[in-house]
Order: sequence, then C-alpha cells, then structure tokens
Amino acid sequence: MNKPRLWITRRLSEATLERAERDYDVVINHADTPGTATELISASADFDAIIPCHSEHFSADVVAQFSDRLKIVANHSVGVDHCNLPALKDRGIAVTNTPDVLSDATAELAMLLMLGAARHAVAGDKIVRTGAWDSWSPAFMVGKQVTGSRLGIIGMGRVGRAFATKARGFDMEVHYYNRTELPADRALGAVYHDTVESLLGVADFLSLHCPATPETTDLMNAERLALLPHGAVLVNTARGALVDEDALIAAIKTGQVTAAGLDCFKVEPGGNPAFAAHDNIFMLPHIGSATRKTRDAMGFRALDNLDAFFAGKTPRDLL
Repeated sequence: MNKPRLWITRRLSEATLERAERDYDVVINHADTPGTATELISASADFDAIIPCHSEHFSADVVAQFSDRLKIVANHSVGVDHCNLPALKDRGIAVTNTPDVLSDATAELAMLLMLGAARHAVAGDKIVRTGAWDSWSPAFMVGKQVTGSRLGIIGMGRVGRAFATKARGFDMEVHYYNRTELPADRALGAVYHDTVESLLGVADFLSLHCPATPETTDLMNAERLALLPHGAVLVNTARGALVDEDALIAAIKTGQVTAAGLDCFKVEPGGNPAFAAHDNIFMLPHIGSATRKTRDAMGFRALDNLDAFFAGKTPRDLL
C-alpha cells in the first residue's frame, strides 16, 4: 500500500523528520523558507497532507484554488489564525493543531519577558556590554518589583494557566479574564473578572494569552492601556495582532506603561523598528515554544494527528 504523500513546509526537529520519513512519502523544505501561496496551491495537487507552521497562510483565496487531492492540514502550531478554517472546512480539508505540548515553554518565556521588562534587562545588558557602566548609586536602574504584585492574565487557556502557576512562585496575586469562568480546581485561587476592563484596573503586570481573532485585534488599544494602573508592565507572548503598537509606544512615552516584554509583533519577521528606540521594551523574535523538548513534542503531535487521520480515526486535535 502506498504511503500518504506529505509536504513539510519548514525545517522541523530531526526526530520529527526522521519519523515522518519512516511513515510517509515526504518532501521536506530544507531551504526552511515560508511556503508561498503559489507553493501551497501547487502542493494541494501533489500531496495528501501538509504540515505547515504559522508562516504559511491558508487564506480563503488560496484555499479556493486548491486541488481536491489535499485531505488534511496538520499544523505545527497551536494558533491557527493563519488558516481560514471555514474555507478549509468547505473544501472538506481536515485541520489540526498542537495544543498542550508548548504551554510550559511559552509560559517560561512570558516569565522571562516580564522579569526582563520590569528589571531593565535591555538597558542593563547594553551598558555592561558596551563598557558604559562606570558608576553605581541606590538610585541606579531601579525597576519594578514582581514579587507580591498583582498579575492580570487575559486568556486562561493552557498557556495562561501555566503562566499563572509559575507566577505564584513569585507570590503574585493572580487575576484573570476569560470567556468563561474556570472551575475552582483549575483557577487555583485566581480572581475572575467578567470584563477585560475590570481586570485592567488591578493589573500591575498584564500578560496576554488569548488567540488572535477579529474580536481581539488591537485588544490593547489606547483606551484599554489607559485603564491599567500607572506604570504597569505589558507582556505579550500570544500574537502581535492583540496590541495596537502605536498606542503602546505612546503609553511608553508617557510612563502609563513603564515597560513591555514582547515576543510577537504585527509584522513578522522583522517586528516594529519604532520599538528599538525604547530600552524599556524587551523584545524576542517569536521564540516562545523554541526548546528542543517542545519542538519534538509539537512535531510528534502533528504526526499523531496525521497517523489517526490516515488510519480512519478522528485526530485528537481536529478543529
């Protein structure tokens, strides 16, 4: 029996590629460049399955030009904002993602960003690295203390809960907004707010963990940033679309937001060049899930979904 033909759009972990090559007739993009719309359309006629990353965009226009051969898109990501799910469903194409396995890695990075933003990581590194450190005083590089502060979390899914658990190690008072209130055994003492606006008023630190949707685009705009306690810290490891970047810069300039830790941006790759002028914005290049353990787990989860699909079963992470 012929193996299903699979296109892997990016260079995944070695363990993932080894397993894929064992079980599928696979073509791997060793150049590790994002798949273009033309390549996706062409692949739909040549492959039974695709494992893409968030760098490939399955828009309605692209999906409308797909061949009938493609049966499943097994994303190597949790977020699926790069996929037009209704369009794919209308074409009878199954879509899966990789939840659970990257929660801790992303929460770790959110903690790094929160601490780095609060304690002047960018400026501190710069003055030591450039040899500009030539003095000290009690007033030198005084930051914002994390321990015992109030933390607001928007989106208490897997990553949000993992971050809340880690934040409790710093004795933070955790508050959250979610579409629905969590049962007490999952909230673990976090205080529920039924509106974003209610949450913002108590968020000395605010961390974003919700998906990018039309409803959450520019969620943190000028009006909402103004509701934060003066001198709050904003952390975003979710999606760049959640933050109005011009409004954030304005809030940084006035001190309404004293610092920000960002792992994602509206334009990726590249980010926002205007942020570079502000040493109190600590930035990383969208590497929340970038640990060896997590990359293996994500790849295996995508392959598990493919295995189930081609065995005639319902994939665990079918959307």
